[in-house]
Amino acid sequence: MANQELVRVRFAPSPTGYLHIGGARTALYNWLFAKANKGTFILRIEDTDRTRSTEEAVKAILDGLEWLGLNWDEGPDVGGDFGPYFQTERLDIYREWTEKLLKENKAYHCFCTTEELAEQRRIAAERKEAPKYNAKCRKLSKAESEKLLKSGKPYVLRFRLPETGVTKVHDLIRGEVNFENEVLDDFVIVKSDGFPTYNFAAVVDDHLMRITHVIRGDDHLSNTPRQILLYQAFGLMPPKFAHIPMIMGPDKARLSKRHGATSVIDYKLLGYLPEAMVNYIARLGWGYKDQEIFSREELIKVFTVEKVQKTSAVFDVTKLNWLNAHYIKNSSFDRVTELAMPFIEQAYPGTDKVYAEKVIKCLHDRLKTIIDIVPLSEYFFKDSFAIDAEAKIKYLDKPGVSEVMVKLKEKLDKAKPFDKENIEKTFKGLAEELNIKLGEIIHPARALLTGRTESPGIYDVVDVLGKEKTIKRLSAI
Repeated sequence: MANQELVRVRFAPSPTGYLHIGGARTALYNWLFAKANKGTFILRIEDTDRTRSTEEAVKAILDGLEWLGLNWDEGPDVGGDFGPYFQTERLDIYREWTEKLLKENKAYHCFCTTEELAEQRRIAAERKEAPKYNAKCRKLSKAESEKLLKSGKPYVLRFRLPETGVTKVHDLIRGEVNFENEVLDDFVIVKSDGFPTYNFAAVVDDHLMRITHVIRGDDHLSNTPRQILLYQAFGLMPPKFAHIPMIMGPDKARLSKRHGATSVIDYKLLGYLPEAMVNYIARLGWGYKDQEIFSREELIKVFTVEKVQKTSAVFDVTKLNWLNAHYIKNSSFDRVTELAMPFIEQAYPGTDKVYAEKVIKCLHDRLKTIIDIVPLSEYFFKDSFAIDAEAKIKYLDKPGVSEVMVKLKEKLDKAKPFDKENIEKTFKGLAEELNIKLGEIIHPARALLTGRTESPGIYDVVDVLGKEKTIKRLSAI
């Protein structure tokens, strides 16, 4: 268990796109870890990629986190003692730290052109070697470097990496992972435009923001030895690291748009509930006993990083739909109505609100997602619909069905008041009168009223449709 008083974790997205499922899970694990240890959850926007970072992406990330209920203790719109929380507002801070490295000869100016670097990569590829900077500018004398600087030649700053030895990463999930320094290279810490690179800025910010644990995707594992070497160069103690395995699609390829929606906000628009998404994302690579359904409070109580699995998780939309259906079923009617009404109004303009509410109530327990209300409710709003071929063959083409439906129509037409109680009495009374099974009335009636073999209870369907629509549809046989 982490120190109850000192835990400080961060979610540090790059605003180059939406908040995807993997990013949301990283944010959630950090949030849960902070809450479980009475710590601080920080949101930091790593927007130093000036060609790809956008304000729209920042908004999408904030909106996604807010929808999931992952409130941050420090960060944009909240503030805190360790800001600014946008990296582009911290450039003066990074300059101070690069100067430290330059003065101690732990960093150097690199004047190699993009063409020269491309040629180095080409040669490495021919030799079937990993692409690695050949440290050409590392060998420049101080005088040669100053001369090139005075000439105005563009440059980047590179970290002077130890050429031998092993950098050990103590990972809370994977255990110890060793990296040979000789396979690494003198990586860039400041780009030619003056903006810091990810590895450098992250180390400076994590130190200054007093981050105790870095919990992130395992695609960052290869960055970790470089960051540890930077900590060592500054004489600082690195935080503890935990690298979460990737999320895969059903085909075991990395989750992407081709597997369906990957943006958190897309799931909101598709009618998923935030508590279902939080529950599902939490279980993507983490578990507690055999429990599947967790409230937010339960997750906080039992979550530990050590329980995160080492292997990749597979995104299963069927399981997500099952969870979402559970949460919809257990949501209040008022909440489901508020969420479903916009979908109904868009699909069936001019719908009477009171009638629509009756439809929603009738279908509440059958929804997997809120947007399901549209296809499931079609027969309530449209008088013209095709009757399912299976329903027709199975229930309407049998001898004597037409006569039974005529009698049902006559009985219902006389039912007063026309409510669920009397509707049920009418169906059961007719079955008794004709000495047939109740299903021999219900199934063909359902086929005529809905066009389907499945629907909510027939008495609810008739009650919502009302007498006029019911009589009209029963007359269609």
